[in-house]
Amino acid sequence: MERRAVGGAERGQGRARKGGRFWQRALDEAKPGHRAMAEITRNPFENLGRPMLQLKRAGTGNPDGQAAAARQTLGGAIAGELRTHNRRPIGQDRREREAVFAQHRPAGQPRGIGQPPQAEAAGYGWILGASCHGGFASRAMDSILVRGGGKTMAVAKLDGSPAARLLAWFDRHRRRLPWRAEPGEAADPYRVWLSEIMLQQTTVPTVAERYERFVARFPTVERLADAPLDDVLHAWQGLGYYARARNLHRAAGEIVRRHGGVLPRDEAALRALPGIGDYTVAALRAIAFDQPANVVDGNVERVVARLFAIEAPLPGAKIEIRQRAATLVPSLRAGDYAQALMDLGAMVCTPRSPGCLACPLAELCVARQRGIAVELPRRAIAKAKPKRYAVVYWLERDDGAVLLRRRPENGLLGGMIEIPSGPWRDAAEEPDESAGAAPARVQWRRLEGVVAHGFTHFDIDLVVLKGRVTAARAPEGLWSHPKDFHRLAMPTMTKKVVEHVLGRGWRRAKARDQATRRAVSG
Repeated sequence: MERRAVGGAERGQGRARKGGRFWQRALDEAKPGHRAMAEITRNPFENLGRPMLQLKRAGTGNPDGQAAAARQTLGGAIAGELRTHNRRPIGQDRREREAVFAQHRPAGQPRGIGQPPQAEAAGYGWILGASCHGGFASRAMDSILVRGGGKTMAVAKLDGSPAARLLAWFDRHRRRLPWRAEPGEAADPYRVWLSEIMLQQTTVPTVAERYERFVARFPTVERLADAPLDDVLHAWQGLGYYARARNLHRAAGEIVRRHGGVLPRDEAALRALPGIGDYTVAALRAIAFDQPANVVDGNVERVVARLFAIEAPLPGAKIEIRQRAATLVPSLRAGDYAQALMDLGAMVCTPRSPGCLACPLAELCVARQRGIAVELPRRAIAKAKPKRYAVVYWLERDDGAVLLRRRPENGLLGGMIEIPSGPWRDAAEEPDESAGAAPARVQWRRLEGVVAHGFTHFDIDLVVLKGRVTAARAPEGLWSHPKDFHRLAMPTMTKKVVEHVLGRGWRRAKARDQATRRAVSG
């Protein structure tokens, strides 16, 4: 077998150099990442012959150095996936790696494919052999298996496919989010489910601020199911779209009653839960259970539209985008792939200024080749949102309490606490035209200005009327002092009304009261 020297060393017997930085071995002419899988039909270790394999030693403190060495060797392989996910120095895994290799080494095969004991003891990593940071090549040579921390994780194929490139990028640049499992950890289906419901039509920064508090209050699906709906709605404040919170609460009850408190893995069972549609089913299958699924959100739509240069405008292009996206889904590491595609859209393939120079899919991107990436995806001209109008009645009792009411369970803001109002109309009207909706016959005074609020499909302007009543003449209903409003599940629109009446100091007073209560309880 031909031997090659490095750094001026003479041709001859390959060996490990004591105190050296690397050890080299001649391998076959074609790099594994560049060869057709059909060419490798026998034991993979017998097919690795001559070209250079150079792997520099990189310790725990330099995982990127390990990945770089692997990337040079495997070409299109998923170098980033070859890092040890338990973060231990490679040498500490020696016994485990020897045992792994022994299970997959054919009879008579030399230890470590000729790997000298000195190199093993020194902690050199191997991609094709005993291990690469705890990994070894499968017999079919179409994937790498990574072992560490008592777990085995299959990773994607050794090729230059979009999925392979994307996963390599993800392993280096993944976002750290409170609901995500760390590399090598199994995802918690309950936490994934919570995050996916919260992220529906709500931004990642908004969810990240509130997610940990919600999980601390409802750490298990049983605790969520047992909690009063008011507590769940209160904890949901700031996330909007409160129907999601009601459905989350209902679904938690069904999971406990029908599935023993365990989120079901079956697609049909997931789809039967309240508040779970096509997208959420796909996200749960991929991220929570690592099942291949086509997860397409707004970020993914943008990436796929650019990758394939889909010029038809949204929403009409959604079907084609989904079809194209489905062709990219790998059979291995489905959860990581789904999150990688989302991260790419959020961090690199952004709407207004895509960072093509940092994109792992840049070479494959048709829109970039045509110079139209920033234009995609195109959108149909949006219709102007309609506006609605209503009158809100702020009724104070002589002890300072304010009359409130609960909205119907079904419909917009269902189950939330609000200030009483008249009907929401399509045209503005004078306050006296809604006098029949007033909660009491008192002298009403109109406050200056309006409270403007926007929903997804329409905007609304609220005129606020203020009145006062004695305790003896106060109508029945839900009365609460403003200092206690923070205990109630109020939507943002209602909080705007409160601020319009009491001023911005109301929120500061609320914060002081909460701090005082925490100090007393602590």
